[in-house]
Amino acid sequence: MTSSFTDTIVAPATAPGVGAIAIIRLSGKEAISICNKVFKGKDLTKQETHTVHFGTIMENDTIVDEVLVSVFKTPRSFTKENVVEISCHGSNYIIGKIIRILIEAGARYAKPGEFTQRAFLNGRFDLAQAEAVADLIASDSEASHRAAINQMRGGISNEIKVLREELINFAALIELELDFSEEDVEFADRTQLKQLILKIQSMIFELLNSFQLGNAIKAGVSTVIAGRPNAGKSTLLNALLNEERALVSEIAGTTRDTIEEKLVIKGVEFRLIDTAGIREATDAIEAMGVEKTFEKIRLSALLIYVYDAKALSMDEAQKDILELTKHGIPFVVVPNKMDLLPVGTYINPLPQVMNDPVVNISAGKKENIEQLKNELYTLVVGGRTLADNAIVTNARHFEALSKSKEALIKVQEGIELKITSDLLAEDIRQALYYLGSITGEIDMDKDILGAIFGKFCIGK
Repeated sequence: MTSSFTDTIVAPATAPGVGAIAIIRLSGKEAISICNKVFKGKDLTKQETHTVHFGTIMENDTIVDEVLVSVFKTPRSFTKENVVEISCHGSNYIIGKIIRILIEAGARYAKPGEFTQRAFLNGRFDLAQAEAVADLIASDSEASHRAAINQMRGGISNEIKVLREELINFAALIELELDFSEEDVEFADRTQLKQLILKIQSMIFELLNSFQLGNAIKAGVSTVIAGRPNAGKSTLLNALLNEERALVSEIAGTTRDTIEEKLVIKGVEFRLIDTAGIREATDAIEAMGVEKTFEKIRLSALLIYVYDAKALSMDEAQKDILELTKHGIPFVVVPNKMDLLPVGTYINPLPQVMNDPVVNISAGKKENIEQLKNELYTLVVGGRTLADNAIVTNARHFEALSKSKEALIKVQEGIELKITSDLLAEDIRQALYYLGSITGEIDMDKDILGAIFGKFCIGK
């Protein structure tokens, strides 16, 4: 059967695996009538929208399962089409059999993300909000959940719409000038246009600047714990997690491979990576561990440098710090084993040119661990609150905003150089196109939409 958005589609809406209950979703003009063909109970075609009905799914004269069928009539459904949701028992056999029966009755199996794609195409929400549905499903921390909810409720969409509307008003005047090009008139005040461009650039800059936080919220913050052998890296990992996750030993070089665990601080997920100690390796296996440490550091978003404050000299600590700064990664310096030094001792090993956070701790006694967590959180979030609606979490949006900003820079330069209206109009069109591509307010190529919704799970 050729795929078409006029077909009625079917797919399981619950995750694979055995469970007490599973939901099978149909959407399309014939969703109710197709389900009615195999449902024994009330006549579904005569029922009101948003009603639930008990009955059985039949194959010929054989009962497949007892089910509850929920009916949602157009346009009051997720896809704004007729939608039926069948709640059946969670056996994979039962789910597969009911779907096969529905396909034989006239439905086709849905492609990944096709339900949400139909919701977008039918005007249920814009493209940015549709993408937030996938983010909401994938969210596994309070911060990622909140960011997805904000975007789904129009957080970034509202910002983009404001930018586009202001720019469209001036674009219309520029386009009007093209109709009177022979008369050499200007309908758009260039001074006001320049002020508007600068204002929009500033707003775009704020959105672009939020992507580092947004990406961290969405994907988790890759955080490497690095330092010399026996500095207490594994003890620190255990203290942060508040559990004995890593093997701790007085023997230097115990950790020879990376250990990865998740830690949530104030709703933000940190992916902690305990690594092999940084030193000259004594054997081939340890050498591989040290090399993997540097590989993880290069790929990380955040670095915790921990060292033994009693055993390591200030010069050696500063040497390590200066070496690690070459990777250009934000980091916090953690002098450890402070309980072995005189009470009240404060250590700041940073060279004078650096102003990174320093937290003196005793990992073994779990002293100042909460302060370290606060510093990690602050490094990621900065002064921005997670309640902000306009946080960019999507790489596609970041790219579109970047290209829009480039187009607006050309507009600004064009105004200063007093270029002709037709060239100015072309750059404004480019800026509007990229802004519109975020929310889908332009005609999107089918391949682009396919790529976006193809990342969704089946049944959503």
